[in-house]
Amino acid sequence: MAIEKTLAIIKPDAFGRGISGEILSRVHKAGFKIVAAKSLRLTAAQAEGFYAVHRERSFFKELTEFMSSGKVIALVLEAEKGIALWRDTMGATDPAKAAPGTIRRDLGASIQNNCTHGSDAPETAAFEIGYFFAGHELV
Repeated sequence: MAIEKTLAIIKPDAFGRGISGEILSRVHKAGFKIVAAKSLRLTAAQAEGFYAVHRERSFFKELTEFMSSGKVIALVLEAEKGIALWRDTMGATDPAKAAPGTIRRDLGASIQNNCTHGSDAPETAAFEIGYFFAGHELV
């Protein structure tokens, strides 16, 4: 089995509702090693850069405004098949369609206010991790 790193973000809605600890608890219960973590508030430009792949989509402005609306916690997680494991732990983007017991099903309020972000592929994970963390921070 391949050990993979993935980026996870605890989004402004979760941070603002005080449920970051519950999400971190679920990270640990799922068997992840937290390689790096930081709390920050994205500027509009940083959010736009991070989500640049979605620039032409109708939800881009709303997404970047939301992601720069409050504090987030960016995490680098590591586990066997870490990308798929984190996506399974989060659940579907729409909390109403997420599997029971997933973070988004249990804690998410809407498609946008779904508490967490996760990389969807190794290439995406590499870009996203590099967006928030320098190599020396990944110990």
